[in-house]
Amino acid sequence: MSQHLIQTTGRRKRSVARVRIREGEGAVTVNGRAFDVYFPSATHRNAITEPLRLTETAEAYDIDVTMDGGGVSGQAGALRHGITRALVELDPERREVLKRAGFLTRDPRKKESKKYGLKKARKAPQYSKR
Repeated sequence: MSQHLIQTTGRRKRSVARVRIREGEGAVTVNGRAFDVYFPSATHRNAITEPLRLTETAEAYDIDVTMDGGGVSGQAGALRHGITRALVELDPERREVLKRAGFLTRDPRKKESKKYGLKKARKAPQYSKR
């Protein structure tokens, strides 16, 4: 087993993806499980592998990922962000293509925190006049 070339981090919402890339034949492992098993939805798999298809490197690297936190969509976004950062770090000439596609931008949207006196972030208890 060869050493990893690069290690990056991708984030979205509460999800964090630690991505390790090494030269190989295109195998993706997420938390020790196969890529298709961890992400059964074809939509998520397409979103994740889009940077690899855009740069035509889908068969060039093996990717090992450690996922933590969040839900399935957040994890998919975090993984795409981490893969994109790793590809740019390996070859800075890919940056322009990936930036134009919007994969390098970290999605800043997060869950708003709950306020005291309220039931959720903005939902207030029902008002009763009498």
